[in-house]
Amino acid sequence: MTNQALPLDPLQDLPDQVADFSTDPGLIPLGRLAERLGIRILEAGPDRVVGTMPVDGNQQPYGLLHGGASAALAESLGSIGAALHAGSGRYAVGVDLNATHHRPAVSGHVTGVATAVFRGRTAATYEIAVTDDAGKRISSCRLTCMLRDA
Repeated sequence: MTNQALPLDPLQDLPDQVADFSTDPGLIPLGRLAERLGIRILEAGPDRVVGTMPVDGNQQPYGLLHGGASAALAESLGSIGAALHAGSGRYAVGVDLNATHHRPAVSGHVTGVATAVFRGRTAATYEIAVTDDAGKRISSCRLTCMLRDA
């Protein structure tokens, strides 16, 4: 199953778009980069977002998962959580992303779990743990999003 790309204006209200996907978060519109990376959303809410991404096709020249792919997974998950927190008539824009890579992933899938650290009126921060199929942490990330009126 692939994510179905829905027409989405970047300044349109994502919470309204995803409200109908609570029974199938895999249908949340992610954008073209996330689709190309193979990111799939398994769970989505303002406090926690979970998604997966294949290693195959997202490797750097040495056959390891590209650090930028891990960062894109982290930003995608945290941004969804922040957008859901922002609520109707608002949107979230990533303003700071930090990623520390601990170990390589060479095959299978990686799973990202974004957990809200701070959810305020004008900003939201998420910690994203990226693990391999064995449950070992490969990256620790932090994303801060600015929350704006549409």
